[in-house]
Amino acid sequence: MRVAQPRLLGLGQHRPPRLVTNDDLTATLDTDDRWIRDRTGIAARRIAADDAGVVSMATDASAKALADAGVDPTDVDLVVVATCTMPTAIPGAAAQVATGVGATRAGAFDVNAACAGFCYGLSVAADAVRSGTARHVVVVGAEKLSDWVDWSDRRSAILFGDGAGAAVVGPAADGQASGIGPVVWGSDGARANLIDVPVGGKLRLDGPAVFRWATTSLADVARAACTAAGIEPSDLAAFVPHQANMRIVEVVARRLGATQAVVADDITDTGNTSAASVPLALGRLREEGRVAKGDRALLLAFGAGLTWAGQVVDVC
Repeated sequence: MRVAQPRLLGLGQHRPPRLVTNDDLTATLDTDDRWIRDRTGIAARRIAADDAGVVSMATDASAKALADAGVDPTDVDLVVVATCTMPTAIPGAAAQVATGVGATRAGAFDVNAACAGFCYGLSVAADAVRSGTARHVVVVGAEKLSDWVDWSDRRSAILFGDGAGAAVVGPAADGQASGIGPVVWGSDGARANLIDVPVGGKLRLDGPAVFRWATTSLADVARAACTAAGIEPSDLAAFVPHQANMRIVEVVARRLGATQAVVADDITDTGNTSAASVPLALGRLREEGRVAKGDRALLLAFGAGLTWAGQVVDVC
């Protein structure tokens, strides 16, 4: 049996229309625009309406990704939804998203690796295509963090936003190489308390500790993902890290040495959207013409758990 080589075939985004600026937050928080920008790089974030949720945002982004890929929903074999903000544990989001886009015969499951979830899901999708378990897979990161944020806590309220980003993974054309490199991933449960939601509570994080860990650890993960893909960081056209904090992004990009790469900065007016941040950032780079089809991009994410994952992909 010929082994299929997985590639990205299409991308889709859902960005809630409501934009909450830093100045808007000053009405309820002891903060200001300059304080937030200096510490995070964020100027605004998207907040979903009360009647919008993880499922509806994921469905919209997935439908757009399928249209972009030119793949009929009935040809989808698997739907993977990366999220940590479903309002209920049961049912999960993925089966509802599959039905919502018309992928009525697809397998479906959720994955919760927090902000690293999309990269985890993308690896599962690539392996499913490579093994022949699935021909077309929809992977979507979707979060409604606004439901889980303590809006009186300026340490967390300034950071997070809502949204969804999706990708369609399918087989490469005959003769094409794989467009999704091997994943490099890991976890550290000893640091689980750095980002968590206590039972019955709201999201909390130790920002300084997360910053120290990310800026000293992630460049090694990024280099390992490039090595696994058989390239040097200087070969990258784009670096698309999780949009947690622009200061983290800048430090990791500098230490990685991806000198030719455009660095995603979607966080500026989107905020930290957890599992949605990597596909949203990649989609924006393509939408703005900052990357082109066939460009090599390094995706890299980290989040609660702690969990992390990264892989090199060819832009569709």
